[in-house]
Amino acid sequence: MNSYLESVKKQFTYYKFLGDQTFEQIADEKLFWKPNQECKSIASLCKHLNGNMRSRWTNFLTTDGEKVNRNREKEFEEDLKTRASLMLLWNQGWECLFKAIDTLTEGDLEKVI
Repeated sequence: MNSYLESVKKQFTYYKFLGDQTFEQIADEKLFWKPNQECKSIASLCKHLNGNMRSRWTNFLTTDGEKVNRNREKEFEEDLKTRASLMLLWNQGWECLFKAIDTLTEGDLEKVI
């Protein structure tokens, strides 16, 4: 892997690390708390990040933009109830991103999608 791709992966790894460290500091009930009905909970925002990462990084060298199986509005439903379910989505989104980066070659960086 070339140095640019290594740098990209390192930066994303750092962002995931920051999120992981943040989760360790937040009590379970605070993950699902909202200050009012217009705001989103941390859990809801993580569901949205999961949907965004899966949509953007799945087959991204051949299909640009939103994937047909994404239901963006459902991502904001407050239906997660446990830290475990939240962390599963958090890690699945990042796994999708890292899998995509790991498959890239230097030649992929010049492709027009």
